[in-house]
Amino acid sequence: MAGTADSGETLGAEPQLAAMPEDWQRALAVVAHPDDLEYGAASAVAEWAARGKEITYLLATRGEAGIDSMEPAEAARVREAEERASAAAVGVTTVEFLDHRDGVIEEGLALRGDIASAIRRHRPELVLTINHHDSWGAGPGSPRNTPDHRAVGRSTLDAVGDAGNRWIFTEQLGKDGVEPWDGVRWVAVNASHSVTHAVAIGEEAARKGLASLMEHRAYITGLTDEDPEAYARTVVDGGMEMYGARYGGRRAVAFELFPC
Repeated sequence: MAGTADSGETLGAEPQLAAMPEDWQRALAVVAHPDDLEYGAASAVAEWAARGKEITYLLATRGEAGIDSMEPAEAARVREAEERASAAAVGVTTVEFLDHRDGVIEEGLALRGDIASAIRRHRPELVLTINHHDSWGAGPGSPRNTPDHRAVGRSTLDAVGDAGNRWIFTEQLGKDGVEPWDGVRWVAVNASHSVTHAVAIGEEAARKGLASLMEHRAYITGLTDEDPEAYARTVVDGGMEMYGARYGGRRAVAFELFPC
């Protein structure tokens, strides 16, 4: 009937989000910079870690080009320390860095190979990554995404397939027991404009997510004149509340989920 959809929703309304799968134990989160996970996914990581799931962080850079007032070598040192502290705040103990160059990450075989190697070593069932689309929104005039995010997001999607193929990046195999890994079941993209799934965030996980972003104090201070805690709270709370209407009114972190 005109004006309604089969689900009972009004035509044109955004669809409800499905629940993120929970039948997994290990996840690998692959992003470009320190703070990428803290701007969206960290509260979900805190929720999962509290349930006993194992999450590892893999960062393509150390964020050395991210603070205008700080020389790159010092910024890399500061931002690595901030990232390790922010990971600990949500229950993540393993944080690895690939040392690609911040701001000029090259999408290609070198990056794909590094990510595939990490997937083979950590053997995750779920892989998390950052928005790989050209923009942050779906509509005309939406802000452009950065080259680093696009490169890492797309390379991660490709590397999942690479990791399971023994005839790709063969030089990695046999070193320290590394073998092909085709056990990734989903890739979840955070900060996408095409989200499909979500995880509800409780009060404790929300608190940890906020604390995680707050660990990036040097970066936030260089980014805005706003009070760091007020800024972080707006980011974390606003992001979770944005999807409430599409997830039963519950605060949530949302992802675009790709089955593998």
